[in-house]
Amino acid sequence: MASGTTRAVGVDIGGTGIKGGIVDLETGTLLSDRIKVSTPSGARPDDVLAAVKEVLATLEVSDDDDMPLGVAFPAIVKNGKTLSAANVSHDWIGFEAENFFEEGLGRDIHFANDADVAGVAEVRYGAAKGKDGIVLLTTLGTGIGTALIHNGTLVPNTELGHLQRAEHKTDFEAWTAYSAMERDELTWKKWAKRLQKYYDHLEFLFSPDLFVVGGGVSKHADEFLPLLDLRTPIVPAVHRNNAGIIGAAALAAD
Repeated sequence: MASGTTRAVGVDIGGTGIKGGIVDLETGTLLSDRIKVSTPSGARPDDVLAAVKEVLATLEVSDDDDMPLGVAFPAIVKNGKTLSAANVSHDWIGFEAENFFEEGLGRDIHFANDADVAGVAEVRYGAAKGKDGIVLLTTLGTGIGTALIHNGTLVPNTELGHLQRAEHKTDFEAWTAYSAMERDELTWKKWAKRLQKYYDHLEFLFSPDLFVVGGGVSKHADEFLPLLDLRTPIVPAVHRNNAGIIGAAALAAD
């Protein structure tokens, strides 16, 4: 963490909403209200940038503010470039996103995958703090994001929501995300049967020491986590839907 830095700004861009807040880097808590605006229809770059500016203006964060700024995005992010676009415009594929935001916002930022920063938040301040071995965070929302962490070190861009289901045309994300539960009008019990197959597969592939479940649905963890039968402990994320904001801010301050 940068010397003397105690606060940073995090912005979490999602398929349905863009959230932001000012974060206390000592405690991993929000010092401001969480500001949220809807993700613009189509989620094209210029429209998303305008929405991010709206969030920062509401937070009263200007382009000459010296607080570090982290931005989380729902795509594979490598060297500042977005390489995928699961729930946003395909214009983002192969797009120099970090440069685009820095030029548009008039300041340096730290740009990273949204699930990865949520994993960092849970390792530093939440359910995975102090946990050795392999921690696998999954965010269940519009899609499924994943963060793979070994002894506190992030392995970025794992995208394990897109694991293919044997002999099926759709991947696990399309069948198992919280949006699939809503789309198919599943009960908690029926959705848990889908989750069971997904976490069984992850358990077989990675032999994790801990699963952490994030995303907005994690506030209802008591409805579905007890229905899963796994060897690996599985717990809800502490920071739930704020994890992206907190993790993005923390990484920006590093």
